[in-house]
Amino acid sequence: MSINLSEVLYELGIKRFIEIYPAQVNDNITSDCENYALVKLLALSDFAYEVLLKSPELGVWLLNEKEIKITQIKPALTREQINNESDKQSFKSLRDYRNRYWLKVAFLDLIMKNPIEESIRYISKLSDSLIHNAYLWAYEQVAKINGKPLNKNGDAMPMLILGMGKLGGFELNYSSDIDLIFSYPEYCETQGGRRNIEAQVFFTKVSQKLIAALNQITPDGQVFRVDMRLRPFGDSGPLVISFSAMEDYYQEQGRDWERYAMLKGRLIQGDELEAVTNSEARYRSEFYTLLKPFVYRRYIDFSVVESLRKMKAMIAQEVRRKGLKGNIKLGSGGIREAEFVVQAFQMIRGGRDVNLQTQSLLKALEQLVELGALEFENAKKLKQGYLYLRKVEQYLQIFNNEQTQTLPFEDINQQRLTDLLNKTNYEEVLDEVSNIMAQIHDEFDLMVGTEKEVVDDDSILYETLWTNSDFSLLDKVHFSDEELTLWERELVEFKLQLVKIKIGSRGRDILDKLMPKLLEQLILASKEQPLDVSVFCMVNQVLLKVVSRTAYLELLFENQGTLKQLILLCSHSKWIGEQIARYPILLDELIDPAILYHPLSLNAYKDEIRQYFLRIDSQDLEQQMEALRQFKQAYQLRIAAADATGILDITNVSNHLTALSEAIVEQSVLIAWQQMVDRFGYPKNATDEHKGFSVIAYGKAGGIELGYGSDLDLVFLHNCLGNTLTNGAKQIDSRQFYLKLAQRIMHLFNTRTGSGILYELDTRLRPEGASGLLAINIETFADYQLNEAWTWEHQALVRSRMIFGQASLLKRFYEIRKQVLSLSRDKSDLKVEVAKMREKMRSHLAKGNNELFDLKQDKGGMADIEFIAQYLVLANSDTQEKIMLYPDNIRIFKTASKLGLISTEQGRKLIKAYCDYRDQYHLLSLRQQDKLVSKGDIQQHKQNVYQAWQDIIG
Repeated sequence: MSINLSEVLYELGIKRFIEIYPAQVNDNITSDCENYALVKLLALSDFAYEVLLKSPELGVWLLNEKEIKITQIKPALTREQINNESDKQSFKSLRDYRNRYWLKVAFLDLIMKNPIEESIRYISKLSDSLIHNAYLWAYEQVAKINGKPLNKNGDAMPMLILGMGKLGGFELNYSSDIDLIFSYPEYCETQGGRRNIEAQVFFTKVSQKLIAALNQITPDGQVFRVDMRLRPFGDSGPLVISFSAMEDYYQEQGRDWERYAMLKGRLIQGDELEAVTNSEARYRSEFYTLLKPFVYRRYIDFSVVESLRKMKAMIAQEVRRKGLKGNIKLGSGGIREAEFVVQAFQMIRGGRDVNLQTQSLLKALEQLVELGALEFENAKKLKQGYLYLRKVEQYLQIFNNEQTQTLPFEDINQQRLTDLLNKTNYEEVLDEVSNIMAQIHDEFDLMVGTEKEVVDDDSILYETLWTNSDFSLLDKVHFSDEELTLWERELVEFKLQLVKIKIGSRGRDILDKLMPKLLEQLILASKEQPLDVSVFCMVNQVLLKVVSRTAYLELLFENQGTLKQLILLCSHSKWIGEQIARYPILLDELIDPAILYHPLSLNAYKDEIRQYFLRIDSQDLEQQMEALRQFKQAYQLRIAAADATGILDITNVSNHLTALSEAIVEQSVLIAWQQMVDRFGYPKNATDEHKGFSVIAYGKAGGIELGYGSDLDLVFLHNCLGNTLTNGAKQIDSRQFYLKLAQRIMHLFNTRTGSGILYELDTRLRPEGASGLLAINIETFADYQLNEAWTWEHQALVRSRMIFGQASLLKRFYEIRKQVLSLSRDKSDLKVEVAKMREKMRSHLAKGNNELFDLKQDKGGMADIEFIAQYLVLANSDTQEKIMLYPDNIRIFKTASKLGLISTEQGRKLIKAYCDYRDQYHLLSLRQQDKLVSKGDIQQHKQNVYQAWQDIIG
C-alpha cells in the first residue's frame, strides 16, 4: 500500500529534493511524477538525505526498476580489490557499498513497502557479503607478510566467522551491531612469508584487521559496530580460538545464556556463487558438530524455561532501570518475548526434533505448528505480531540510521511513523502497537511465564525508610499543594528505584543518615532562590549512580560542603548535574570550593596536563585515553561551575574552554606521535622536537569561542616532501606516516570508552573535504587555497589558527593565510556569494518561529554577525592588513572600527549583540535547553544586526 505524505513531510521532502536536484524541479511534484518517490524517501529518512546529498547519482539508480529489485547479492569487494587495495581504499569501498545498499533497502521498505521478512533477510545477506569480503581482504593483507597457515595436506586454513543473534538468523536489523565469534580449526604455522608464525598469532592479526575494516569510523562512515563480547571468556578472552579450545570451553563452562545465544549462531558464508573448497566445507561441518551437543540436548529439557524466565526478569529490570519507555524490543510483549516463546520450544525439544535446529525464528515457528507444539492460530498471531514490530523497528532505524527500538518522542518521527502505518494520527499508532504487544505477551506468559521479584532485605528496608513524617521537613518551604505533591512523588519514586539496587548494610546505614541531610540542604538552598523539584530529581540521579559505591555516599555525608556544592551546581545547571551523574568520579572535584570555582590560568592547562600524564603508564593506551577524557571532564566542570555562579564572564568561559581543548589536542598528538615512532621510526628530517606536523583549528576553536558541546574543526598539515621512508625497523613512506598519525589522533578522540568520546572531531574543512587526504603537505594546502578553494573556504580561513606545530610551520601557515585573505576580490561578487551562503545555512538550520528566535541561525542572529566579520576581512585585507590579524569576531570588529571600515557605534552594537547572544547560548547549554529565546527579549539586538547586514552586505 502506497503512503500519502502529510503536509509537513511533503514540504520537507520537496525542500530536500530541490537542494539535491535543483535542475529537475518541476512546478509541482505530485504523486504521478517519477521524482515523487525520491521526495517521499527524502522526507521519511534523514539517512537517505545524507547519502543522496553526498551521492546524488544514486537517485537515478533507485528509480531504475531493474536495479532496485532484490536480486543476487553482488560482492562488496572484487577479487582484485581483495588482493591489492590499501587499508584506506578497502575501507572506503566497504563503506560505499554499505551506504549504497542500505539506501536501497530504505527505498524498498519506505517507498516500495517491501515485506519485512524479505528486507531483514536481504540486509543479512548483504552483511554476509561485507563481512566475508572484509575477511578475505584482511586474510590476504596479513598473508602478504606472514605467509598462510597450511594444514597437513598443504591447504590454506581458513578462519571461521560465527554470526550471532539476528545476523545468524538472517533477521538483521537495519542499524544493528553485529555479534561475531572467530575460530580456526587447529594448530599449525604459516609458510611462505618473511617468517613463520603460529596460526593463533596469524588469525589474531586477521581478526584485528577485519574488525578495523568494519568497525572503524572514517570520513565515509562505519560499516558495522562490531561486538565481540559473546566469545568464550568475553572481553578477557582471546579474539580467536581453536576448535578444540572452543569445544572445551562450552563443555566445561558454557552457561545458559550462551546456550540460548548459540541457537542463532551461523557461520558467515561467502557470496552465493563462490566456490567452497572441500577442506573448508569439512571444517564448517566439523564446527557445527562440536557445538551441537551444547546447544541441543538429546533429552527433553524443561530446565530452560526457568532460565529464560530469569533472563526475561533481568531484561525487565534493565528496562525499568534505564527508563526504556515505549521499547518495542525489550518491553512487555516486545520482539524479545516473541523470540523467547519460539526459542524456549527449540531448546526444550530441539535435541529430539532436528527440524527445530534452525537459526530462523520464522522457520522454527512453522515447524512448531507441524509438530503440534503450537496451535495454528496462536502461531499466526505470534508471527504477525513479531513481523509487525520488526517492521516498526525497521522504520525507526531507517529514519536516521540509528540503533533504536524506542517509539519516537520527536514530532517529525511520530508523523513519519503515522504516515508509514497509514494511520490518521499518532494515537492510533500507539493503540495498535499496544494491542499487538499485549497479544505477544499473552503467548509469552502462557509459555514462559514471569519471574516473581524476590523480596529481600532491601525492599523491606525501603518500604519503611523515610516515612511520611519525613515530609514534614518539606513543610518548612512554602510550597503549593501541587508542588508538595511533586516532591513527595519524587521521593517515593526514588525509594522504588533503590529497591532494585543491591546495597550493602554499610551503604544502607549511610544513606539513611544522608537523605535527611540532603533535604535540609535543599531547604537551606531554597532561601537563596526558588527551589525546583527538578534539582531534587537531578541529585537523586547522582545518588542512584553511586549508591552501591559506599565511598561516594560517605563523601557526601561526611563532607557537607560537597553535598552543598552538588545541590548548588545542580540548581544552576542541568548540564553539570547530568555530567556528574554520568561520571560520578567528578564528585571528587566538589570537595574544595576554592579550587572548584577558580579555573587555571589560561596558559596553565598545557603544563597541568603534562603533570597529570606523568602518573600514567606511557605504554597503556587504554589508560591514556581514559585519562584524556577524565582530565577534560574535571576541568570542564571547573569552568562550568565558575560560569554558572558568575565568576567567569562569557568571553572568559570560551577562552578557558578553548585553552583546555588546545592542551588536550597537544597531549593527544604527543601520545599518537610516540606510538607511531615506536612502530615505524621517524620521518626524514623529523625529531621529537621538530615533528614536521601541525594542527590547524577552524570555527569556534579557531575563533577562541568554544562552548560546552562544541566539536573541534581541525585540519592536519605536514612539511614532508618527496618519496622518503621512515627510519624504523618497519619502514613506510613518510607521507603515509603523517596520514597514519592523523588517523591515530582521530582514534584517540572518537573512540567511545567508559568515559565517552573526547571531542567530536570534524576534519571536513581540509582541501577536497571528506574525500581529501586527512593530512596534507602545507604547500599543497597553499596551492589549494590560492587556486581551487571556494569563497566559503576562505571565509572559514578567517577563523583559523595553528594550535600545534613547530615555529617554521607556524610561520609558513600564517604566510599562506595572509596571502589568501589579502587576495583582491570584487566586493559586489563577494557580497552575493556571502549572502547566498548565509541564506543556504539559514534555510537548513534555523529553528525559530513566530514567537521564538534561534540565537544562532535566525536573521539577525550570531551567524549573521560571524558572516559580517568574515566579509569585512575578505573585502578589505588587500588594502588593510590589520583587519586579518585576528581570528575572533570581537577583535575583528574592534579593528574594523579603528580602520573606519564600519562606524564605532556599529562596531559597538555588533560586539554587544554577539556577547549577549553567546551569554544566553551558554546559559541554555547549561540548562540543556534549545537555543531559542523570546523575540521580544532580543528585538533591539536583532534590529541592530539586521541593519548592519543591510549597511555592509546588503
